[in-house]
Amino acid sequence: MATILIPTPLRKFTGNLSRITVSGTVIAEIIHNMMKEYPDMQKYLLDTEGAVRPFINIFVDQDDIRSLNDQLTEVDAHSVVSIVPAIAGGGAICPDQTVFPPLNSSSHGSR
Repeated sequence: MATILIPTPLRKFTGNLSRITVSGTVIAEIIHNMMKEYPDMQKYLLDTEGAVRPFINIFVDQDDIRSLNDQLTEVDAHSVVSIVPAIAGGGAICPDQTVFPPLNSSSHGSR
């Protein structure tokens, strides 16, 4: 099973787990199986057509699936899949108006 890294804003759907394991051989299957276990996460990850939302980036190991085969990108039992909400200038707003806040340099100890 692949390891999925869950970003902080989505952990409320996984019982606050930062990592989960999901079976599947391609990203589409991983997403499908993840949605069976955590159905409330679907509206944040996928649009009404089933495509990954534009402000969500998914990486298999270090590679963005959009630069590979998108949802047909292959995974194996040793793959690490990272879900990363895009952060560019401001927060992203989801369909239910939940806001993914932008990173604030002061929250990371930068000056």
